[in-house]
Amino acid sequence: MRISRTGLAAATAALFAAAVPAAAADPLTPYSTQQLQWGDCPFKPAADDAPTQCALVTVPRDWANPAAGTDLRVSISRAAATGERQGALLLNPGGPGGQGTPLAGTLAALEPSVHQLYDFVGMDPRGTGHAGTDDKGFQCQIPVGRLPQGILDARDRSTASVAAHQQVPRATAEACQSDAVAPYITTWQTAHDMDLIRALLGDEKLNYLGYSYGTWLGAKYASLFPEHTGKTVLDSSVNFEGRLQADFEAFPVIDQRQFDDVYVPWLARNFAEQFGGTAAEVKAKWERVRAYYGGHGVSPDTFDGIFVGNGSELQWLLGALVFLQGAAALDGTSATPPAKLADSMDAVSRKAFGVPAASLTPDRVAAAAPDYTQRPGTRYAVACGDQPTRSASWYERLSDRQGPRYPLFGWAYGLGETCGFWSDKPQHDLPDVPASVAANILVVQGEFDPQTGYEQASAAVRSAGVPLVSVDDSPFHGQYALAGNPCVDGLVNVFLTKNSRPRSTTCPGVPLIGEDQVYPVAGPVRSAPASVPTRLAGGDARTRVRDEVSAMNR
Repeated sequence: MRISRTGLAAATAALFAAAVPAAAADPLTPYSTQQLQWGDCPFKPAADDAPTQCALVTVPRDWANPAAGTDLRVSISRAAATGERQGALLLNPGGPGGQGTPLAGTLAALEPSVHQLYDFVGMDPRGTGHAGTDDKGFQCQIPVGRLPQGILDARDRSTASVAAHQQVPRATAEACQSDAVAPYITTWQTAHDMDLIRALLGDEKLNYLGYSYGTWLGAKYASLFPEHTGKTVLDSSVNFEGRLQADFEAFPVIDQRQFDDVYVPWLARNFAEQFGGTAAEVKAKWERVRAYYGGHGVSPDTFDGIFVGNGSELQWLLGALVFLQGAAALDGTSATPPAKLADSMDAVSRKAFGVPAASLTPDRVAAAAPDYTQRPGTRYAVACGDQPTRSASWYERLSDRQGPRYPLFGWAYGLGETCGFWSDKPQHDLPDVPASVAANILVVQGEFDPQTGYEQASAAVRSAGVPLVSVDDSPFHGQYALAGNPCVDGLVNVFLTKNSRPRSTTCPGVPLIGEDQVYPVAGPVRSAPASVPTRLAGGDARTRVRDEVSAMNR
């Protein structure tokens, strides 16, 4: 089995050239000849999911030296095609570090016309553990003594504040790099795992659907294994032709745009009695509530963070809920949400804080602050290990530049970037998408996505020469199968089932939560089609999975 177009072939040739007897075993044989043992999945599927089975795949720790090191095991799931099978559609929810095995049954149920022809195959990539088990994968253990204490506000540019903010990324980088597995948790290695899975499934081509970081992974698989690349859908895309870290560096820009241009106006339309009926009134109230929480045990950084990466309906409601509770406490009024959103906000409160919305208090919000003593190593090993990183001083200067223009996250981002303290050098090059596979790729992107910016996706498609399906006025992360948008799903399904790829086009957006029309916003998408009057069925499942995908990529 041919493992890679570059790199590994030379390494294997060198291995055999070093005075090895002609009859020596191929070090890849134990991996390429293993048999998949399908059985019950360890995670609990949702009630409406398609039936799914799971298996474990043994992979070498290092594809560049398969005979060295302890093997790793990767979980995969499969919702088998219901009709005449045309192949497998491998799924990745992003991250880096998202577990994809629970995704197969849900997406298969949401897209039955595609499921008729394809096995939907989920994957928990190396380093992420196994969904539904106690194995959480590569976790970085950070001593409490290495973390800052007290209230943090990145707007405070004092020397002490800057130093305190940089404690977290410094401690995270050191803890993650101290684990011997860190150098082997990269996109290059995972792409090789994917090609092994393709071979074990008995397919010549691997079809693929990836969200967010999953677009980077899918594009790099296509770059490394063009001869095995099938239909590839990249949804909510990073600039897979550039620097992966540059997409994180754009978070302050795209988050501020979504907050100012879409989220705050939505609050003004739906919470006029609670926050004010204009964007200016809402932002003034938001600043006062931010200060209120800061005096009641919630770091301003933590409060800001609730509105960063605000890429799903449930995350929008969570932000509105915390804002509403703070405003009521500040004003001495009742925290009464709009009637049309009351049930949804109550459900969000129970999920996020363990209490109904009526019982939520600032103290309980403070108690739910994130714990930084354990952090997911895959997120940092991939983001910081795929390509050369900038220095901590470079990121601090970026913070100084971004903060005044993008205060929601611009002050904090550069001070908190773990890659600034990452010292390990990349071990492998990740080439760009070759022209030979460009015809297999379709990119989908929302206009105001706060987690992968529209400009990143458009830059990638220009460079790679592939079409872009833009979703006008959409402020959320994840479009295909997750938004219930009939235009998007129709175009992607025709590509997957009929082998007819659309040209670059624009789909209208769907109404926001609690609204029955789209309120157009000027942005990078220049065309303005009519809004979609109704959404596709399966709303609860779509909302849940979109929230999971968004959370993995925040």
